Amino acid sequence: MVQLRKVHGSENHFFLLDQTTLDQPLNDGELAALAQQVTNPQTGILDGADGLLVVNSSAHANVLGQMRVINADGSEASMCGNGLRTVSRYLAEKNHTNQFKVETLTADLQVSRQNDLAPDVPAFSVEISPVRFKPADFPFTNLGDGALIDQPVPAFAAGLNFTAIAVPNPHLISFVDEDTMNSDILGKLGAHLNGHNDYFPDGVNVSFAQILGKNQLFVRTYERGVGFTNACGTGMSATSLAFAMTHPHLGQFDHTITVYNPGGMVKTKVHQAADRYWIDLIGNATQTHLIEVDEAQLHGANVTTETATIEPTTEETAYLKFVDQLPKVSAIAVKK
Repeated sequence: MVQLRKVHGSENHFFLLDQTTLDQPLNDGELAALAQQVTNPQTGILDGADGLLVVNSSAHANVLGQMRVINADGSEASMCGNGLRTVSRYLAEKNHTNQFKVETLTADLQVSRQNDLAPDVPAFSVEISPVRFKPADFPFTNLGDGALIDQPVPAFAAGLNFTAIAVPNPHLISFVDEDTMNSDILGKLGAHLNGHNDYFPDGVNVSFAQILGKNQLFVRTYERGVGFTNACGTGMSATSLAFAMTHPHLGQFDHTITVYNPGGMVKTKVHQAADRYWIDLIGNATQTHLIEVDEAQLHGANVTTETATIEPTTEETAYLKFVDQLPKVSAIAVKK
Protein backbone atom coordinates (compact mmCIF):
# COMPACT_ATOMS: atom_id res chain seq x y z
CA MET A 1 0.00 0.00 0.00
CA VAL A 2 1.11 3.58 -0.71
CA GLN A 3 -0.16 6.91 0.54
CA LEU A 4 -1.79 9.82 -1.24
CA ARG A 5 -2.58 13.07 0.52
CA LYS A 6 -5.46 15.46 -0.08
CA VAL A 7 -4.04 18.95 0.44
CA HIS A 8 -4.88 22.57 -0.24
CA GLY A 9 -3.59 26.11 -0.25
CA SER A 10 -6.45 28.61 0.16
CA GLU A 11 -8.93 25.83 -0.70
CA ASN A 12 -7.13 25.21 -4.01
CA HIS A 13 -7.31 21.42 -3.63
CA PHE A 14 -4.91 18.75 -4.87
CA PHE A 15 -3.97 15.16 -4.40
CA LEU A 16 -0.28 14.75 -3.60
CA LEU A 17 1.64 11.68 -4.78
CA ASP A 18 5.25 10.98 -3.80
CA GLN A 19 6.61 8.83 -6.62
CA THR A 20 9.80 8.06 -4.68
CA THR A 21 7.72 5.75 -2.46
CA LEU A 22 6.53 3.61 -5.38
CA ASP A 23 8.06 0.38 -6.66
CA GLN A 24 7.49 1.65 -10.22
CA PRO A 25 6.87 5.38 -10.83
CA LEU A 26 3.91 6.26 -13.04
CA ASN A 27 4.76 7.31 -16.59
CA ASP A 28 3.40 10.53 -18.09
CA GLY A 29 0.36 8.86 -19.60
CA GLU A 30 -0.49 7.17 -16.31
CA LEU A 31 -0.10 10.45 -14.41
CA ALA A 32 -2.47 12.22 -16.81
CA ALA A 33 -5.00 9.41 -16.52
CA LEU A 34 -4.76 9.34 -12.72
CA ALA A 35 -5.19 13.11 -12.51
CA GLN A 36 -8.28 13.01 -14.71
CA GLN A 37 -9.79 10.14 -12.72
CA VAL A 38 -9.07 11.08 -9.12
CA THR A 39 -9.80 14.82 -9.46
CA ASN A 40 -13.17 14.24 -11.12
CA PRO A 41 -15.95 14.41 -8.48
CA GLN A 42 -17.91 11.75 -10.38
CA THR A 43 -15.09 9.20 -10.76
CA GLY A 44 -12.67 10.07 -7.96
CA ILE A 45 -12.83 10.62 -4.22
CA LEU A 46 -13.43 13.41 -1.72
CA ASP A 47 -15.36 15.59 -4.21
CA GLY A 48 -12.41 15.70 -6.59
CA ALA A 49 -9.69 18.35 -6.76
CA ASP A 50 -8.09 20.94 -9.03
CA GLY A 51 -5.06 18.83 -9.88
CA LEU A 52 -2.45 16.24 -8.95
CA LEU A 53 0.88 17.23 -7.38
CA VAL A 54 3.67 14.79 -8.18
CA VAL A 55 6.83 14.63 -6.05
CA ASN A 56 9.93 13.13 -7.63
CA SER A 57 13.57 13.05 -6.60
CA SER A 58 15.80 15.77 -8.06
CA ALA A 59 19.31 15.54 -9.45
CA HIS A 60 19.86 19.28 -8.91
CA ALA A 61 22.33 20.39 -6.25
CA ASN A 62 20.91 21.66 -2.95
CA VAL A 63 17.35 20.70 -3.94
CA LEU A 64 15.17 18.36 -1.84
CA GLY A 65 12.78 17.24 -4.55
CA GLN A 66 10.98 17.95 -7.79
CA MET A 67 7.35 19.05 -8.14
CA ARG A 68 5.22 18.42 -11.21
CA VAL A 69 1.66 19.75 -11.52
CA ILE A 70 -0.91 17.78 -13.52
CA ASN A 71 -4.14 19.70 -14.09
CA ALA A 72 -7.58 18.13 -13.77
CA ASP A 73 -7.77 17.79 -17.56
CA GLY A 74 -4.47 15.87 -17.69
CA SER A 75 -2.36 18.76 -19.01
CA GLU A 76 0.79 19.84 -17.15
CA ALA A 77 1.22 23.27 -15.58
CA SER A 78 4.67 24.84 -15.43
CA MET A 79 4.09 26.10 -11.89
CA CYS A 80 1.53 26.23 -9.06
CA GLY A 81 2.12 28.48 -6.08
CA ASN A 82 -0.55 27.00 -3.81
CA GLY A 83 0.58 23.51 -4.72
CA LEU A 84 4.22 24.36 -4.09
CA ARG A 85 3.40 25.38 -0.51
CA THR A 86 1.85 21.98 0.19
CA VAL A 87 4.72 20.13 -1.49
CA SER A 88 7.16 22.24 0.54
CA ARG A 89 5.45 21.22 3.75
CA TYR A 90 5.52 17.57 2.74
CA LEU A 91 9.24 17.68 1.93
CA ALA A 92 10.03 19.71 5.06
CA GLU A 93 8.38 17.14 7.31
CA LYS A 94 9.83 14.20 5.39
CA ASN A 95 13.38 15.60 5.58
CA HIS A 96 13.14 17.42 8.93
CA THR A 97 14.22 20.79 7.57
CA ASN A 98 12.53 24.16 7.19
CA GLN A 99 14.38 25.99 4.40
CA PHE A 100 15.41 24.53 1.06
CA LYS A 101 14.78 24.57 -2.69
CA VAL A 102 12.28 22.65 -4.80
CA GLU A 103 12.79 21.90 -8.48
CA THR A 104 9.90 22.95 -10.73
CA LEU A 105 9.51 22.73 -14.49
CA THR A 106 11.43 25.96 -15.12
CA ALA A 107 13.40 26.86 -11.97
CA ASP A 108 14.67 25.74 -8.56
CA LEU A 109 12.69 27.83 -6.08
CA GLN A 110 13.45 28.80 -2.50
CA VAL A 111 10.87 27.78 0.11
CA SER A 112 10.69 28.09 3.89
CA ARG A 113 8.42 27.32 6.81
CA GLN A 114 6.72 30.37 8.35
CA ASN A 115 4.88 30.92 11.61
CA ASP A 116 1.50 29.19 11.68
CA LEU A 117 -1.35 31.43 10.50
CA ALA A 118 -3.43 30.09 13.38
CA PRO A 119 -3.39 26.98 15.58
CA ASP A 120 -3.08 23.89 13.33
CA VAL A 121 -2.79 26.06 10.19
CA PRO A 122 0.81 25.59 8.98
CA ALA A 123 2.23 28.22 6.62
CA PHE A 124 5.02 28.26 4.05
CA SER A 125 6.64 30.94 1.92
CA VAL A 126 7.54 30.04 -1.66
CA GLU A 127 9.44 31.93 -4.32
CA ILE A 128 7.51 32.73 -7.50
CA SER A 129 9.87 33.23 -10.45
CA PRO A 130 11.07 33.68 -13.15
CA VAL A 131 8.91 36.61 -14.24
CA ARG A 132 8.57 37.37 -17.95
CA PHE A 133 6.63 39.80 -20.14
CA LYS A 134 7.54 39.07 -23.77
CA PRO A 135 4.78 37.79 -26.08
CA ALA A 136 6.76 34.62 -26.82
CA ASP A 137 6.77 33.73 -23.12
CA PHE A 138 3.00 33.11 -23.05
CA PRO A 139 2.69 33.00 -26.06
CA PHE A 140 0.25 35.66 -27.20
CA THR A 141 -0.47 37.15 -30.62
CA ASN A 142 -2.47 40.05 -32.09
CA LEU A 143 -1.81 42.17 -29.00
CA GLY A 144 1.19 44.12 -30.24
CA ASP A 145 4.86 43.24 -30.45
CA GLY A 146 5.86 44.20 -26.91
CA ALA A 147 4.73 43.66 -23.34
CA LEU A 148 1.06 44.15 -22.48
CA ILE A 149 1.01 46.38 -19.40
CA ASP A 150 -2.17 48.15 -18.27
CA GLN A 151 -3.58 48.42 -21.78
CA PRO A 152 -7.19 48.41 -23.00
CA VAL A 153 -8.18 45.40 -25.10
CA PRO A 154 -11.75 46.02 -26.30
CA ALA A 155 -11.93 42.52 -27.75
CA PHE A 156 -11.62 41.12 -24.23
CA ALA A 157 -13.92 43.49 -22.33
CA ALA A 158 -14.97 47.07 -22.91
CA GLY A 159 -13.63 49.59 -20.42
CA LEU A 160 -11.04 47.30 -18.82
CA ASN A 161 -7.24 47.45 -18.97
CA PHE A 162 -5.16 44.28 -19.03
CA THR A 163 -1.65 43.25 -18.00
CA ALA A 164 0.06 40.02 -19.10
CA ILE A 165 2.67 38.48 -16.80
CA ALA A 166 4.23 35.01 -16.97
CA VAL A 167 5.51 33.64 -13.63
CA PRO A 168 6.39 31.48 -15.61
CA ASN A 169 2.88 30.16 -16.33
CA PRO A 170 0.87 32.81 -18.21
CA HIS A 171 -1.51 35.23 -16.51
CA LEU A 172 -3.79 37.95 -17.83
CA ILE A 173 -4.86 40.44 -15.16
CA SER A 174 -7.39 43.25 -14.93
CA PHE A 175 -8.25 45.51 -12.00
CA VAL A 176 -12.02 45.84 -11.78
CA ASP A 177 -14.79 47.25 -9.60
CA GLU A 178 -17.06 45.15 -7.40
CA ASP A 179 -19.89 44.96 -9.94
CA THR A 180 -17.55 43.63 -12.62
CA MET A 181 -16.01 41.17 -10.16
CA ASN A 182 -19.46 39.77 -9.39
CA SER A 183 -20.54 39.62 -13.04
CA ASP A 184 -20.12 36.79 -15.56
CA ILE A 185 -17.42 38.62 -17.54
CA LEU A 186 -14.47 36.73 -16.01
CA GLY A 187 -16.05 33.34 -16.63
CA LYS A 188 -16.89 34.13 -20.23
CA LEU A 189 -13.47 35.66 -20.95
CA GLY A 190 -11.62 32.79 -19.26
CA ALA A 191 -13.57 30.19 -21.22
CA HIS A 192 -13.01 32.07 -24.49
CA LEU A 193 -9.25 32.51 -24.04
CA ASN A 194 -8.85 28.85 -23.07
CA GLY A 195 -10.68 27.61 -26.13
CA HIS A 196 -9.86 28.32 -29.75
CA ASN A 197 -9.00 32.03 -29.91
CA ASP A 198 -6.83 34.50 -31.80
CA TYR A 199 -4.78 35.74 -28.84
CA PHE A 200 -3.51 32.96 -26.52
CA PRO A 201 -3.11 29.79 -28.60
CA ASP A 202 -2.05 27.74 -25.55
CA GLY A 203 -4.62 29.32 -23.23
CA VAL A 204 -4.02 31.63 -20.27
CA ASN A 205 -4.96 32.03 -16.62
CA VAL A 206 -7.27 35.04 -16.25
CA SER A 207 -7.55 37.00 -12.99
CA PHE A 208 -9.78 39.89 -11.97
CA ALA A 209 -8.60 41.92 -8.98
CA GLN A 210 -10.48 44.38 -6.80
CA ILE A 211 -8.36 46.95 -4.95
CA LEU A 212 -9.52 47.07 -1.33
CA GLY A 213 -7.01 49.63 -0.07
CA LYS A 214 -3.30 50.20 0.30
CA ASN A 215 -1.53 46.86 -0.17
CA GLN A 216 -4.85 44.99 -0.12
CA LEU A 217 -6.53 43.04 -2.93
CA PHE A 218 -9.26 40.53 -3.63
CA VAL A 219 -8.39 38.21 -6.54
CA ARG A 220 -10.43 35.64 -8.42
CA THR A 221 -8.92 33.44 -11.14
CA TYR A 222 -10.15 31.34 -14.04
CA GLU A 223 -7.35 28.80 -14.39
CA ARG A 224 -6.16 27.26 -17.63
CA GLY A 225 -6.93 23.55 -17.65
CA VAL A 226 -9.22 23.80 -14.61
CA GLY A 227 -11.72 26.68 -14.70
CA PHE A 228 -12.65 28.67 -11.61
CA THR A 229 -10.68 27.73 -8.50
CA ASN A 230 -10.91 29.04 -4.96
CA ALA A 231 -7.44 30.51 -5.30
CA CYS A 232 -4.49 30.53 -7.70
CA GLY A 233 -1.13 31.11 -6.05
CA THR A 234 0.71 32.22 -9.18
CA GLY A 235 -2.32 34.29 -10.14
CA MET A 236 -2.26 36.16 -6.82
CA SER A 237 1.50 36.59 -7.15
CA ALA A 238 1.33 37.93 -10.71
CA THR A 239 -1.55 40.21 -9.71
CA SER A 240 0.47 41.57 -6.79
CA LEU A 241 3.28 42.45 -9.19
CA ALA A 242 0.81 44.07 -11.61
CA PHE A 243 -0.63 46.01 -8.65
CA ALA A 244 2.78 47.42 -7.70
CA MET A 245 3.64 48.23 -11.32
CA THR A 246 0.37 49.89 -12.34
CA HIS A 247 -0.88 51.34 -9.02
CA PRO A 248 2.37 52.32 -7.23
CA HIS A 249 0.55 54.65 -4.84
CA LEU A 250 -1.41 51.66 -3.49
CA GLY A 251 0.68 48.54 -4.17
CA GLN A 252 4.25 48.76 -2.88
CA PHE A 253 7.37 46.80 -3.69
CA ASP A 254 9.04 45.10 -0.69
CA HIS A 255 5.95 45.57 1.49
CA THR A 256 3.51 42.90 2.58
CA ILE A 257 0.42 42.78 0.37
CA THR A 258 -2.66 41.04 1.75
CA VAL A 259 -4.49 39.13 -0.96
CA TYR A 260 -7.95 37.77 -0.23
CA ASN A 261 -9.48 35.09 -2.42
CA PRO A 262 -12.66 32.98 -2.36
CA GLY A 263 -10.78 30.32 -0.37
CA GLY A 264 -9.12 32.53 2.23
CA MET A 265 -6.10 34.82 2.27
CA VAL A 266 -2.39 34.88 1.46
CA LYS A 267 0.40 37.40 1.84
CA THR A 268 2.77 38.43 -0.94
CA LYS A 269 5.91 40.52 -1.25
CA VAL A 270 7.01 41.81 -4.64
CA HIS A 271 10.72 42.42 -5.28
CA GLN A 272 12.78 44.01 -8.04
CA ALA A 273 16.54 44.01 -8.61
CA ALA A 274 17.53 45.73 -11.85
CA ASP A 275 15.39 44.06 -14.52
CA ARG A 276 14.62 40.96 -12.43
CA TYR A 277 11.33 40.54 -10.56
CA TRP A 278 10.24 37.87 -8.10
CA ILE A 279 7.45 37.38 -5.57
CA ASP A 280 7.25 35.73 -2.17
CA LEU A 281 3.93 33.92 -1.68
CA ILE A 282 3.04 33.13 1.95
CA GLY A 283 0.02 31.08 2.93
CA ASN A 284 -1.40 27.91 4.39
CA ALA A 285 -0.30 24.38 3.52
CA THR A 286 -3.13 22.21 4.78
CA GLN A 287 -3.46 18.41 4.69
CA THR A 288 -7.09 17.32 4.91
CA HIS A 289 -6.93 13.56 4.28
CA LEU A 290 -4.48 10.64 4.23
CA ILE A 291 -5.35 8.01 1.63
CA GLU A 292 -3.99 4.44 1.52
CA VAL A 293 -4.22 2.63 -1.81
CA ASP A 294 -2.53 -0.26 -3.57
CA GLU A 295 0.06 0.92 -6.08
CA ALA A 296 -1.64 -1.04 -8.87
CA GLN A 297 -4.73 1.17 -8.50
CA LEU A 298 -2.58 4.24 -9.18
CA HIS A 299 -1.19 2.71 -12.38
CA GLY A 300 -4.74 1.78 -13.39
CA ALA A 301 -6.23 5.20 -12.51
CA ASN A 302 -8.72 3.56 -10.18
CA VAL A 303 -8.65 5.40 -6.86
CA THR A 304 -12.18 5.16 -5.48
CA THR A 305 -13.91 4.71 -2.15
CA GLU A 306 -13.90 0.97 -2.88
CA THR A 307 -10.15 0.72 -3.56
CA ALA A 308 -8.79 3.25 -1.04
CA THR A 309 -8.84 3.76 2.72
CA ILE A 310 -9.41 7.41 3.62
CA GLU A 311 -8.55 9.02 6.96
CA PRO A 312 -9.44 12.68 7.60
CA THR A 313 -7.20 14.99 9.61
CA THR A 314 -8.35 17.81 11.90
CA GLU A 315 -6.65 20.50 9.83
CA GLU A 316 -9.62 21.54 7.68
CA THR A 317 -11.65 22.39 10.78
CA ALA A 318 -8.77 24.58 11.98
CA TYR A 319 -8.43 26.25 8.57
CA LEU A 320 -12.14 27.03 8.33
CA LYS A 321 -12.00 28.57 11.81
CA PHE A 322 -9.13 30.76 10.60
CA VAL A 323 -11.07 31.81 7.48
CA ASP A 324 -14.18 32.62 9.53
CA GLN A 325 -12.15 35.24 11.38
CA LEU A 326 -11.06 37.01 8.19
CA PRO A 327 -12.83 40.17 6.98
CA LYS A 328 -15.70 39.42 4.59
CA VAL A 329 -14.46 41.32 1.54
CA SER A 330 -16.47 39.57 -1.19
CA ALA A 331 -19.78 37.83 -1.70
CA ILE A 332 -18.19 35.23 -4.02
CA ALA A 333 -18.66 31.84 -2.42
CA VAL A 334 -16.09 29.10 -1.96
CA LYS A 335 -16.25 26.48 -4.71
CA LYS A 336 -17.04 23.12 -3.15
